[in-house]
Amino acid sequence: MSNPAETRTVLIERSFAHPPEKLWRALTESALLAQWLMKNDFSPAVGKSFQFRAEPVANWNGVIDCEVLAIEPQRKLSYTWNSMGGESVVLFTLTPEEGGTRLRMEQSGLRADQEAAFRGAQYGWQKFLGQLEQVLEGSIA
Repeated sequence: MSNPAETRTVLIERSFAHPPEKLWRALTESALLAQWLMKNDFSPAVGKSFQFRAEPVANWNGVIDCEVLAIEPQRKLSYTWNSMGGESVVLFTLTPEEGGTRLRMEQSGLRADQEAAFRGAQYGWQKFLGQLEQVLEGSIA
């Protein structure tokens, strides 16, 4: 039996053939964020509370309450991610590399006893980052 005090982290790294400035816009502009992640009232200011909203499904109300923790333009973005009693922290780190940008997405603090939340995060972020690629390819000049 896992110890509920233990936490787990979902970590995904992906390279994008786009400059950090373009990736940063997709991470921090509410309208672009809505295209690949969820509807939101995000604004990039430390201490700002905001919500992500999705269609409710069985056992989930579709609301994620967040607060911006850290912003380093074109380098780092972090916010809390609180949903259905589970509290975690999302951290995006952007690193320029030849031909584009390396994006590291880390969601930490997922409780060991919340297997469904952990699996959902693993699946969800892969899907979201795939959609981010499409947004970067298409709509951002």
